[in-house]
Amino acid sequence: MQITKTYPSRLSEIDLENLGFGEVFSDHMFSVEYMNGEWTLPQILPFGKIEILPTLCSLHYGQVVFEGLKAFNSKNGINIFRPEKYHERLNKSCQRLCIPQVSFDMFMEGLVELLKLDRNWIPRKKGYSLYIRPFIFATDSFLGVKVSRTYRFMVVTSPVGAYYKEGFNPIRLMTSGNYVRAVKGGLGAAKAPANYAATLLPAEEAKKKGFSQVLWLDGVEKKYIEESGAMNVFFLIDDKLVTPPLEGTILEGVTRNTVINLAKDWGMDVEERRISIDEVISASNEGRLKEVFGTGTAAVISPVGEIQHNNTLITINGKKTGAFSQKLFDEITGIQYGEKEDKFGWCYPV
Repeated sequence: MQITKTYPSRLSEIDLENLGFGEVFSDHMFSVEYMNGEWTLPQILPFGKIEILPTLCSLHYGQVVFEGLKAFNSKNGINIFRPEKYHERLNKSCQRLCIPQVSFDMFMEGLVELLKLDRNWIPRKKGYSLYIRPFIFATDSFLGVKVSRTYRFMVVTSPVGAYYKEGFNPIRLMTSGNYVRAVKGGLGAAKAPANYAATLLPAEEAKKKGFSQVLWLDGVEKKYIEESGAMNVFFLIDDKLVTPPLEGTILEGVTRNTVINLAKDWGMDVEERRISIDEVISASNEGRLKEVFGTGTAAVISPVGEIQHNNTLITINGKKTGAFSQKLFDEITGIQYGEKEDKFGWCYPV
């Protein structure tokens, strides 16, 4: 690997004790190009501008995929949380968008060398971490819908604090109304920019009405719950944990998988099945809906305090964080920071 270090570091300009999310970036970035049917020599470069042509095909036709994972300053040293699952999902997204896959060895070599070089950028404050953004984009220059022959795989990192301004406090959701995020056969299961572009307008409209995010319903019958903003979503009804199934329209969340594994390990009944907004409202009216929460890499666990669907507004757990949501958050972050036993081997030491 070719490494070009930056000097001096920009770290002296950054307050690692007071961070937002995704607003500042570390000193270096990883880059490798794909041409003539293979990935070439990997490089680590100073973080900065890259030169592209205005006819870069990915700007016009969206042949781009990305990922998001985290590294932590734990009691046992620096670790990356579940990188093999994020790599697996990256390659699934690549397959859907006709992008060449990346080997696990190259993926991890890039991440590890980047973290070693920028280890001082990893915050030590509890609740903070280093967000890692791998992404691949097509680099051919043309106008016309076709598969590119060349690509660039890059990784940038960003020291981050809480994702939502509410922090670990219940958020407010409203259902998607006439908007549709994805349908079976589309890009819903791929982590591609197009999925997020489709959510921007509905999210902005929700925020103007005082809600944090959109609770997405299916694109056909518009009644079955799918995702919430950039998160998977769970419902604790009676003593069962229910979450929408992976049917090609929602992202295969790594935190979702983490929660399912933990809940089953704790002896809970977990159901991956279709759940309608009407069922959720009925469970709330009957006093059986105990908690609702979103899961995602950025926020980990996001308790939900209210959901509005059409003219109906339901309140969950008195708009307070539920005991189970808190337990999950404490367990996952405890593992990430080395405070709890990593019995599943989820932490990758650097």
